[in-house]
Amino acid sequence: QVQLQESGGGLVQAGGSLRLSCAASGNIFSLNDMGWYHQAPGKQRELVATISSNGITKYADSVKGRFTISRDNAKKTVSLQMNSLKPEDTGVYYCKADLLSRLLSRGTYWGQGTQVTVSS
Repeated sequence: QVQLQESGGGLVQAGGSLRLSCAASGNIFSLNDMGWYHQAPGKQRELVATISSNGITKYADSVKGRFTISRDNAKKTVSLQMNSLKPEDTGVYYCKADLLSRLLSRGTYWGQGTQVTVSS
């Protein structure tokens, strides 16, 4: 019933920028907290940033001052602006959404992920 679709990943040199976006669609009644997670090769998935329905943001220490998370409630999208990228930022980025469906059920949904590669 619900789908999250990420886009914007790619190959970039160290110091460059990328903007990731995630669009939610389906039988959504309301979107609550949304976030971005990073999974480096051979490592566990880690939280990068979250944003509440009212726009309150939180960031991992490793990305503070470099990444910015934002959302557009009307368009049901969440974005991640990534600046000053480092090789260690390389990996798959996943969009996550906590939501209430039109069937009145709460759940957490994940996107398929988008690859980001930062070359040195």
